[in-house]
Amino acid sequence: MSGFPSLQPAMTVLVDLGDVSGVGSASRGTPLAVAALVGGTIKSESGFSPALDAEFVGTGNDYIHNDPSGKHMRLNAHGVVKDKSSGSLVYLHYTGVVDITPGLGAILGGSLDAKTTEFGNSFIEMRFETGDEKLKDLELGTFVGAGRFKVQQGKPVVVEYKLSKVVKGN
Repeated sequence: MSGFPSLQPAMTVLVDLGDVSGVGSASRGTPLAVAALVGGTIKSESGFSPALDAEFVGTGNDYIHNDPSGKHMRLNAHGVVKDKSSGSLVYLHYTGVVDITPGLGAILGGSLDAKTTEFGNSFIEMRFETGDEKLKDLELGTFVGAGRFKVQQGKPVVVEYKLSKVVKGN
């Protein structure tokens, strides 16, 4: 359809989740939880420019509010990655909404029966900021992604996002 944007596959993002701290909220009515983002990677799809092959540095955070209904989580995540080839740092910030399905509830509750979720219940919008001229076009793009939660025995939960750049449609 004329005028509607298209999506260009851009990157795969893997985020290692650490401890979650239940902060609460005396004034908002929906409690705040802060999840530590303790590692992960971002790797561009073949042919995407500017190419990024980066690892998380330090610890980022995802500030999460659950809706009063308990059916959705609202994400507000921040982190820094370091590009492997240039050594440049890139700040990333994403917001999104996650449906709290029974499968995700099992993961969040630490159930031994928890299994990796499918894509389709978690969507984000991501922004980038960098001082590297070769990567500055990342700052000009609008990126959206679909996510899933990966469960691996004996390892932290990993959130995987497939990011696409919003581009001019046909």
